[in-house]
Amino acid sequence: MPRTTRTTRTTPLAALALAAALAVLTSCSTDTGSANEPAKRNRTSADNTPRPPSPDTAFDYQLGGAYPPPDGVRAVSRDRSAKPVPGRYNICYVNAFQAQPGKEAAAWWEDKHPGLILRDDDGDPVIDEDWDEPLLDISTAAKREELLGVVGRWMDDCARDGFDAIEPDNLDSYARSDGRLDPADATAFARLLVRRAHEQGLAIAQKNTAELLGKRIGFDFAVVEECGQYDECGAFSSAYERRVFDIEYEKKGYDAACRRWGGKLSIVLRDRDVRAAGERGYVYRRC
Repeated sequence: MPRTTRTTRTTPLAALALAAALAVLTSCSTDTGSANEPAKRNRTSADNTPRPPSPDTAFDYQLGGAYPPPDGVRAVSRDRSAKPVPGRYNICYVNAFQAQPGKEAAAWWEDKHPGLILRDDDGDPVIDEDWDEPLLDISTAAKREELLGVVGRWMDDCARDGFDAIEPDNLDSYARSDGRLDPADATAFARLLVRRAHEQGLAIAQKNTAELLGKRIGFDFAVVEECGQYDECGAFSSAYERRVFDIEYEKKGYDAACRRWGGKLSIVLRDRDVRAAGERGYVYRRC
């Protein structure tokens, strides 16, 4: 989900240093289609090898509702409950580290998997206050494996539906856990997600969290919010050889990203609620 605040980010100086280090490490149309029409996986061969997106692929971020992509868009990210777009590179959004907002989602977790909700000392769920999302408990190897049994099945469904890649959100949830989770927990669970995605022939994106770029988790590309606003685009570009989709929510950040990275990275300006086209307040621009 789009963040109203970024609770963890590198400073501009740190981002530049990280980008330099990662550069060494990594040296090693108008046809919109129908949202209800089944999509076929875009494969370059008959095998099940994950295929990351090409650099600077025109992109749309449709988490707030599915709609025919704008002209020229070749890659689309949609919620796992939506259908992929025929003929496009389709990214399946999965909230992998937190529950979805709202009482219904929280009640589902409490009913089906109460032991997988992160709790405070009083036994109450630890909540991401910005989005009213309970954090999931990835604090032990046993809980991570159990959680994979839930999130992994969602990812399997994405593969069966015809998506090409996974966008697992809230990798940085440890920063909102009041110290109950740490980067090592996030890294360990992310590696399980990467393995599951690759077993299904899906590429998988790192979502935000520049602090974990040097951990060699195994992600194939990045979906980043406001890397222009926070001067993180260089670090992600170096880590993923320009396979970066950047979503900006402020015109200042969008302009900065386009000036420096337009033509190198795929950069869009969206309204913070990522509304569907036709809704009041909808915004979509790309460099």
